[in-house]
Amino acid sequence: MARTGRRPGGGSGTQEAILDAARAAFSESGYDGATIRGIAGKAGVDPALVHHYYGTKEQLFVAAMELPFDPSSVLPAILEPGLDGIGERIVRLMVTIWDSAGDYNPFAALLRSAMTQEKAATMFREFATRAIFANVVKAIDADRPELRTGMVASQMAGLIMTRYLLKLPAMVQATPDELVAGIGPTLQRYLTAPLDLPSG
Repeated sequence: MARTGRRPGGGSGTQEAILDAARAAFSESGYDGATIRGIAGKAGVDPALVHHYYGTKEQLFVAAMELPFDPSSVLPAILEPGLDGIGERIVRLMVTIWDSAGDYNPFAALLRSAMTQEKAATMFREFATRAIFANVVKAIDADRPELRTGMVASQMAGLIMTRYLLKLPAMVQATPDELVAGIGPTLQRYLTAPLDLPSG
């Protein structure tokens, strides 16, 4: 008797079914609410097959949303050398990733959606908090690590907005070295220097 309710393993059709199910689950339930088991159920496959093809939920999200980078792969290059020079490393890595993506960058579409759609904003915020910000917070040896990380995120969001989305001429024409030299020290101060914030 033929089995029902499960797709056979292997083949691009099965992988695309998993990615389609993942996109739907992340959009409907957010990053935190979506589960590998639930995604596997939508795709009609065993959860082990999802892990086989895509590893962790984080890696599945990266594949489904076609992000230009996998945090688990790029963060060690930023964090492991220590805090000295971390601001410049962050800027250089992000500019390198976005520049290499060229005109085809689905991540840009995701960011645009996050600015106007609450579900997209929640999905991206939850992913960024779990996969990126939490790891940076752990590495910071200073007060207010969450605020410091948020300040870095605000600066990088501004860079992405002005260079890649709005495409302001001066930002588009700036070389990677100029951006690293101009923005890196600001990120370094956010992460390692006294913030001198007003009390209360």
